[in-house]
Amino acid sequence: MANLHSFLAFDCGATSGRAVLATFNGDSFEMKEVYRFPSGIVPLQGKYYWDVMAIYQHFLNCLKDLGRQGIVPDSIGIDTWGVDFGFVAEDGTLLGNPRAYRDPYTEGIPEEVFKTIPREELYGATGIQIMNFNSIFQLYAQTKEQFAPLKNAAHILFMPDLLAYMLTGKKVCEYTIASTSGMMDQGTRQFNKALLKKLGIRTDVLLPVAQPGEVVGTLSEEIACSCGLPQIPVVAVAGHDTASAIAAVPADDEKFAYLSSGTWSLMGIETPAPVINEASTRLNFTNEGGIDGTTRFLKNITGMWLLEQCRKVWEAQGRSYSYSQMEEMALGEAGFLSVVNPDDPRFAAPSNMVEAIDSYLRESGQPLPAGDAQYVSCIYHSLAARYKAVLEDLQEFAPFPIEKLHVIGGGSANDTMSQWTANAIGRPVVAGPMEATAIGNVMLQARTAGLVKDRWEMRRLIAKTFAVKTFQPE
Repeated sequence: MANLHSFLAFDCGATSGRAVLATFNGDSFEMKEVYRFPSGIVPLQGKYYWDVMAIYQHFLNCLKDLGRQGIVPDSIGIDTWGVDFGFVAEDGTLLGNPRAYRDPYTEGIPEEVFKTIPREELYGATGIQIMNFNSIFQLYAQTKEQFAPLKNAAHILFMPDLLAYMLTGKKVCEYTIASTSGMMDQGTRQFNKALLKKLGIRTDVLLPVAQPGEVVGTLSEEIACSCGLPQIPVVAVAGHDTASAIAAVPADDEKFAYLSSGTWSLMGIETPAPVINEASTRLNFTNEGGIDGTTRFLKNITGMWLLEQCRKVWEAQGRSYSYSQMEEMALGEAGFLSVVNPDDPRFAAPSNMVEAIDSYLRESGQPLPAGDAQYVSCIYHSLAARYKAVLEDLQEFAPFPIEKLHVIGGGSANDTMSQWTANAIGRPVVAGPMEATAIGNVMLQARTAGLVKDRWEMRRLIAKTFAVKTFQPE
């Protein structure tokens, strides 16, 4: 039992979060979900917030459960979605709830920023794709509206760092989560303060950037005592959930692309340096921080959002389908080949996704689906076609031949989608693991504990521990 280690991962999504406990024994490990909780956006007087106090309380509930069971993890790690942040005052007071990336206050803000810093100059400096909810645009909007928490802040903390602060009282700014902000210089991998000053954004609130694996601190004495636990270390893992997920790709060399598949899909490659040129600017690829000094060069793609929104329409009409049923429906109508571009703006937030798909198909002169099964087939074919197009773009940038596509996340359980993707891209698709984000989180804690030495050793252990499926192109 002397070689037994355990690590706790808090994996927080935009609609739900969970706690996963990983137990290491020699050269293998097991994972178990020990707590699940809701998270969500709270509208208040025209602004949208994250209820960070509720998330924090769920953390405490989980820790109390572990304390009652006598389970003491070696350390704790936290990952969340990107771009959002909160503020802390000089005396340590949390200055309200963080604004949520879906808050409409950033509508039109990029265009205002471009009047001071042209789009090409901003992308050239930061390497981050232009999306109106990027942290830089949120801070510009907050500066413009004289948002009180920003005016009174001593420090800005991105979501995983904010939650770590609430547990420990210590502040860090972890690299991978900070890299989503659109405020970092890709050359120095530090905040580009000159850029921010041009926009009138405060720079004195920014902390120095810390690398994944740094120990933030320990559970505060008060929290440890109330939970019946010792003062467990809290590690700054790859705080951005996608960075943790990519760390868990079970690849054996660098010649791969990845697809983090769920409601939204992220397809990219792992590169030793950022890729910033005219083509990446035009195609709006992004350069986000990875572990071991790598860059996650990727593209955001609308994923199963189309199917989920169609499903809501059908449920409102009295027709409910499970995901396995929809797989069968797609297979039954595999010959229906009409496709849409999933990233067309009309699919971002339509009141009726079925009607939005019909609108696209009419405009492009394609046959409309006859029944729900053909809509599912249309969506599957559309995603596979989009993945093919993005992968072909990636190959133009990649300094190596892309020999396979690793699909991770919830979408990796969809065998039909994996097979159709393999057929479309003409390369093998390796599906799994589903729980890549939590796995990457705990593996980075294991590395901090000295159990693995680098990402390749992590990946070999993951490949050994978790079963994956390989789909050859047909």
